[in-house]
Amino acid sequence: MNLGKIGDVMVGTAGDVAGSVVDPKAGLGKLRSAITPRAVALLGGGLLLGYLVARPRRRS
Repeated sequence: MNLGKIGDVMVGTAGDVAGSVVDPKAGLGKLRSAITPRAVALLGGGLLLGYLVARPRRRS
C-alpha cells in the first residue's frame, strides 16, 4: 500500500460514512459490495488471533 495516499483513503472513508448516515440504503449497498470472502476470512482470523492473545493475559 502506498503510504502517501492514506490521507486520501481516510477522507474517502469518512465521506462514505457520512453518506451512509444520509442515505442508509446506498451505504448498505456499498458495504455489501466491499465485503469479499477474503475480507471475511481476514476479519475472522484477526478476531480469533486477538481472542487467543488476550485470553492468557486476562487470567493473570
